[in-house]
Amino acid sequence: MFIKKYITSIVMAIVVAAAVPALATSVAAQTTRYYRSNGKVYTYKKPNVYRRHRKAFNIGIGTGVGALVGGLIGGKKGLIIGGLAGAGGGALVTHKQKPKNYYRRVYVRPRNY
Repeated sequence: MFIKKYITSIVMAIVVAAAVPALATSVAAQTTRYYRSNGKVYTYKKPNVYRRHRKAFNIGIGTGVGALVGGLIGGKKGLIIGGLAGAGGGALVTHKQKPKNYYRRVYVRPRNY
């Protein structure tokens, strides 16, 4: 009975290990786009997850910190009040932040083949 579980676990680990390289190679094609203009090659790079969802991250982090501090100080009721205050603070910080240029245009030197 126990040997069957071990063999199944080992087979599943081998299947997952074989699937990871096949899935990892297709990701790079989705982050960069190339195009040519006037004989020059330009690229647009996709921003990372934090840059794309910066507002949600900041509000979520503020909520978590506020809830933690409120829970330590005031128990269950303080947890709720601290979470709301933290969410408001995170929204305020996000509103005051400088806006980012999400897609960057970068010149790529052509290769001589």
